[in-house]
Amino acid sequence: MAVQVLLIVYIAAAFAYWLLVARAMWLVRRRVPRLAEAQPPDPARWPRLSVLVPACNEADRIEPAARTLLAEDYPDLELIFIDDRSSDATGAIIDRLAAEDPRAKAVHIRELPEGWLGKVHALHRGFAESTGELVLFTDADIHFARGSLRKAVAYAEAERLDHLAALPELLPTSFMVDTVILLFLRQFMTAVRPWAVSDPRSSAYIGIGAFNLVRREAFAATPGFEWLRMETADDMGVGLLMKTSGKRCGVAGARGYLSLQWYRSLAEAARGAERSWSTVMRFSLVRAIALALVSLLVQASPVLALVPLAWEETRLIGYAGIAVTAAFVASALPLRGWGRRGLWLRAFATPLVSPVVAFALLRAGLLGWRRGGAMWRGTVYPNELLRAGARVKFP
Repeated sequence: MAVQVLLIVYIAAAFAYWLLVARAMWLVRRRVPRLAEAQPPDPARWPRLSVLVPACNEADRIEPAARTLLAEDYPDLELIFIDDRSSDATGAIIDRLAAEDPRAKAVHIRELPEGWLGKVHALHRGFAESTGELVLFTDADIHFARGSLRKAVAYAEAERLDHLAALPELLPTSFMVDTVILLFLRQFMTAVRPWAVSDPRSSAYIGIGAFNLVRREAFAATPGFEWLRMETADDMGVGLLMKTSGKRCGVAGARGYLSLQWYRSLAEAARGAERSWSTVMRFSLVRAIALALVSLLVQASPVLALVPLAWEETRLIGYAGIAVTAAFVASALPLRGWGRRGLWLRAFATPLVSPVVAFALLRAGLLGWRRGGAMWRGTVYPNELLRAGARVKFP
């Protein structure tokens, strides 16, 4: 009897979770605008646009992505490539790119000031070097389709936005990696509620490392990167900064305009998960263990909830488990269009990778606890500094 009660509680909780996720994903699909469908008029005058690209040891990725920016025909464009203490050929590559195009400039950072995270400091330096009325913060591995900058700026101007975050299209990598990413994507979208970002009455905010466009005057009126100097989720931090400062914020889907191959291996994904030590686990090993366990049970529930069907005494509970699987399927359907070559179909396999994700979370917690901090871009930052500077807290 006790086992049956536990099964009922588990299935009820799993159903509630997947119903919440399914609702979130359908709201994203229906209420987050898409740049491809928007028809904003060209502005009367194209504002000067500065694109900041921080890079640390990105020699194997930066040039193909950077050349998509160099191919852009935006009327008044400034490109600033920032070498953040790279030990590989990144600095030489951006010097060569800057020499090829008068719109491009290379900035080299040799030392990291005390009390700063590397990427946040690189963005801070780049912003100080830039001259654009609009400033775009983007990552070194983002590929821009021709005309992307014109479309995004025209949209931001037509909507009178101070901050525009754009969701990129995902490029396939491998079955396991893509499935892990799609698992995270649903959790992320459910937590941040992007459909509510444009509502000034809502506390929802979002920032995307691939594309954070800000109006210079509006950003300069906020505490800026000084406020985010120790924030590991720097992209979300920009969104939080703009929203809490009362700026006009928006988000749009950018399929067909922006694309990236997020992680190329499970090892890269596991290293990326280490940032959750501060943003989700909040420097607690107990919280990390609990998160890993709950993640495993919830993400595997579309399969586990059907197991009671195997025994007659629990079969009725197993029929209820079908509702869990149905809600899970409903949460995967809206992902169609997020990637190429049917990438979204791998969302149906996320229960299979739930042990991998749970292991990555547990690993991140154990490493954070053992190090007494988080490693980012080759530097270990103590918990005390990160805790004092943490701004983004995911639910």
